[in-house]
Amino acid sequence: MAQRMIWNQTAYFGAGCIEVVPGELARRGFTKAFVVSDAQLVGSGVTGRVTGLLDTAGFPYEVYPDVLPNPPIENVQAGVAAFRASGADVLVAVGGGSPQDTCKAIGIIVANPEFADVRSLEGVAATKNPAVPIVAIPTTAGTASETTINYVITDTERRRKFVCVDPHDIPVMAVVDSEMMASAPRSLKVATGLDALTHAIEGYVTLGAWELSDLFHLKAIQVIATSLRAAADGDEGAAERMALAQYVAGMGYSNVGLGLVHAMAHPLGAFYSAPHGVANGILLAPVMAFNAAATGEKYRDVAAAFGVADAAARPLADVRADAVAAVAALTRDLGNPTTLAAIGAREEDLPALAQAASDDVCAGGNPRPATVADIEELYRSLLR
Repeated sequence: MAQRMIWNQTAYFGAGCIEVVPGELARRGFTKAFVVSDAQLVGSGVTGRVTGLLDTAGFPYEVYPDVLPNPPIENVQAGVAAFRASGADVLVAVGGGSPQDTCKAIGIIVANPEFADVRSLEGVAATKNPAVPIVAIPTTAGTASETTINYVITDTERRRKFVCVDPHDIPVMAVVDSEMMASAPRSLKVATGLDALTHAIEGYVTLGAWELSDLFHLKAIQVIATSLRAAADGDEGAAERMALAQYVAGMGYSNVGLGLVHAMAHPLGAFYSAPHGVANGILLAPVMAFNAAATGEKYRDVAAAFGVADAAARPLADVRADAVAAVAALTRDLGNPTTLAAIGAREEDLPALAQAASDDVCAGGNPRPATVADIEELYRSLLR
């Protein structure tokens, strides 16, 4: 069976590495950048750390600061129009998952205008042309959008999120600078860190996992398990390790898929605007418990990464329970919510949420098949 892995052409890592951006843009022959970000990052000066470098280098640019959390279709379409009017020839994404995903959708639609409705990009879209070149600069250690072939857009009219999977959207260059993440509030570091952990664990046990993806996911789990607490509290070394770990997780899951945690988290974002990482944190340990019997020996590795003694030798059922307990304890220690009521979920919405999760493209990768009734019961068990 053929296996495919797709990654960035070039990636830079390390504190201060954004300094390479102007030179790389010029070296690649670009003449004007369209910088996609959000109002908070622009207002706080984070985006300005990149545009300031462009100013110093005399490299022309225009900023699109209008990206919203859980970006809706209309956000993408406005960005497409703004890009076309700008005269730019390269996209620069500065932000977390929302700016990164919006940037990908803009780049794809500009190069493939037949998908201007955005909805038709759901799933594996039959685009013909690579996106406008993208340089991705993440400001959170979580989504790994800078190295994935996936992006998520919200259809507010239909109260749903949809996942787009397209090899044509991967950024040509990623610049993973932990200093760009330093000013994020603790709550955001927690949420995005739990998102990264979810990517690593789901990618490790997903049906599409294989030896090469396992290398990435296991290493990411090990680093996140030992770094997330300290990174959330401002430790610079831990923050740099988290920046790398979330990227490594993205190298894996982008190519092999995810599972039920993400399938269930997406509707929570669409219905209640719940931050994606917060929703993943609520769901991760319970879904791990649901999946445990279908994960073979892999929870031994998860347990060992979290410091569980004798994980390789103890009875498998016990070690699986230990792995779930370790993830649950980390979630509690970080202060992430543990109930769906905390993000505004309502019992009357559970059937619709369950159906949306079942229909989500991520559900197909879950190691244990889950019916709509199974999913509704999982939601119900976490309501309060």
